[in-house]
Amino acid sequence: MPGIDETRNFVPLKIAVLTVSDTRVAADDKSGATLAERIEKAGHAVAARDIVHDDVEAIRSVMRRFIDDPKIDIVISTGGTGFTGRDVTPEAVEPLFEKRMDGFSIAFHMISHAKIGSSTIQSRATAGVANSTFIFCVPGSPGACRDAWDEILVHQLDYRYRPCNFVELMPRLDEHLRRPKAKGATA
Repeated sequence: MPGIDETRNFVPLKIAVLTVSDTRVAADDKSGATLAERIEKAGHAVAARDIVHDDVEAIRSVMRRFIDDPKIDIVISTGGTGFTGRDVTPEAVEPLFEKRMDGFSIAFHMISHAKIGSSTIQSRATAGVANSTFIFCVPGSPGACRDAWDEILVHQLDYRYRPCNFVELMPRLDEHLRRPKAKGATA
């Protein structure tokens, strides 16, 4: 059965929150606030928080800054995952992925379908890994942020969660960058 293994120690992560919106400012960013509150309640730290307009280059610039920052382990964005002309978060972020995480979108849609029915197909929630940083892009509603965090991320970002979790994979995310020694080579 999946669950928390109390014999393991909790590992706090540093998580950046990015709100993608043409209309939100810090004072009325309910989705970003929902994520930040849940991150801190779970024992992690909000390492950075920003709001950016629905613009591919602007989103990509902030994402690159976050994934290049060694003090940030995880990035969660909210907003810009729909189908309107201004919804460009997947277009901005997916080219940065070294590996896509299709399972996140599938799990998110399963959870969302149980709550909002077929309307879940209006979301292009996505996730992946870039520069040894996990990135999760969720819709811009507080409800979608709650669903993604409460049903998926709170578990996968907890080292104690069994049978497996993302935290235990983090030290190995950059293995592809390490070159194996040639036979007979010495250090």
